[in-house]
Amino acid sequence: MISYWLEGLKTALMPSNLLIMLIGVASGIVVGALPGVTSSMGIILLLPFTYYMKPETALLMLTGMYCASMFGGSISAILLRTPGTPSAAATVIDGYPLAQQGKAGKAISAALIGSFFGGLVSGICMVFLAPLLAKFALKFGPPEYFALAVFGLTIIASVSGKDLIKGLIAGLIGLLLSLIGIDNVTGSQRLTLGIDALANGFDFLPVMIGVFAVSEVLDKLEKRTPPVQTTTSLGQLLLSWEEMKSLVVPIIVGIIIGTLIGVLPGTGGTIATFLAYNELKRWSKNKEKFGQGALEGVAVCETANNAVTGGAMVPTLSLGVPGDAVTAVMLGAFVLIGIRPGPLLFTQQPRVVYSFFAGWFIIQFMMLAVGFVSSILAPNILKIKDEVLMPIVLALCIIGSFSLRNSVYDVAVALCFGVLGYLMRKAGFPMPPLVLGLILGPMAEQNLNRTLLIAKNDWTILFRRPISLTLLLAAFVSVTLSLLGAYRSSKKEAARS
Repeated sequence: MISYWLEGLKTALMPSNLLIMLIGVASGIVVGALPGVTSSMGIILLLPFTYYMKPETALLMLTGMYCASMFGGSISAILLRTPGTPSAAATVIDGYPLAQQGKAGKAISAALIGSFFGGLVSGICMVFLAPLLAKFALKFGPPEYFALAVFGLTIIASVSGKDLIKGLIAGLIGLLLSLIGIDNVTGSQRLTLGIDALANGFDFLPVMIGVFAVSEVLDKLEKRTPPVQTTTSLGQLLLSWEEMKSLVVPIIVGIIIGTLIGVLPGTGGTIATFLAYNELKRWSKNKEKFGQGALEGVAVCETANNAVTGGAMVPTLSLGVPGDAVTAVMLGAFVLIGIRPGPLLFTQQPRVVYSFFAGWFIIQFMMLAVGFVSSILAPNILKIKDEVLMPIVLALCIIGSFSLRNSVYDVAVALCFGVLGYLMRKAGFPMPPLVLGLILGPMAEQNLNRTLLIAKNDWTILFRRPISLTLLLAAFVSVTLSLLGAYRSSKKEAARS
């Protein structure tokens, strides 16, 4: 174990990897700060640049983007009243009033400190929990993996947003797309319409570039949103000793709730931040401060959404089941760069795992340093106009798709899926379920085939093995709770109207 850690630390501290992490962190903060450019989109735009890197180097760069984008979202939440990422939505409640009072600098500093501790402590939990969960998962066979994939697919309900039906349809589209190609049992082509290029199915990269990035560009160009009015005066950036002491309790609350919520598959940063904010306010002696510009409110939200990152990586790394919508994209990115998350990852690719663990903590310190500099430059970052940004993003999408195999076909796939994603956005269909369907569909199909071959077409094997039965029951409970939640929401909507 110690030798793995030393090897991981050595890899993470290589000058080239430190530079890569720095690029990932800096771009993550910029991506998170720009409203409309989500963490998922940032990870996807970065993917083509990592494609020819070593897996551990690519993973460090993507992790830098993932962690830093969570903090970046708070910048626009505080200065524009527009969260850069969904996880920063609760930060607006106290962040923007602070900006109006001329304390935007202090609000961003509180967000940065909370993000640092959230990422750091949740990383420690990840290091201890992920290997334990992976050891348990080594007992898995094909029936258990099939049941796990089914449970993973139920996460579609929680990443569907307000409309469960549209989320399920998007998930089914993803599953349908995953069927295109060669049948892994019979070896025959299916759903290829006689097009040879489709025999190998769709590569993740052009599909993800299309549905997340190209569709966003088309959407932005159509809306042509007017230039934003940015708060130019940040005020003081440094917090006083009294203000620092007032952040201790919010940071502890944010860490506990964020990490716990992150570990649960299908939850995510948005739920964690609102829950942490609500609990802090509920138990606070100064409830009246919240909503009027409380530094504690900003700190608890930003601590919680960064604590989610470490927690969400636990099921992603050890089981291959994403913790939230962003880790669903990270899961796709792992597959693309040659990393297979799951219990065998810890035994087959320990160098990658431990360099990732070591890099995680270095990234938190980098985020603290780069975040402080970016808080000074924040008003300028937010002035980048869509007319400048979106053509650059589109060019990166085309270059990224082409660089996969130097093929115009992949560019065409990205553009086609961009149009599909754009139409889905217009109709209110969420994107993460489509990605989950694409990723988990083959896992479910292949393991179901293996299970039935082993059991000679006896389906009861799925219910005779304790772990697969437990996972299937968990999937049933997850679906039932989601349906009940959707029913209650529709009743409330009906009562309001």
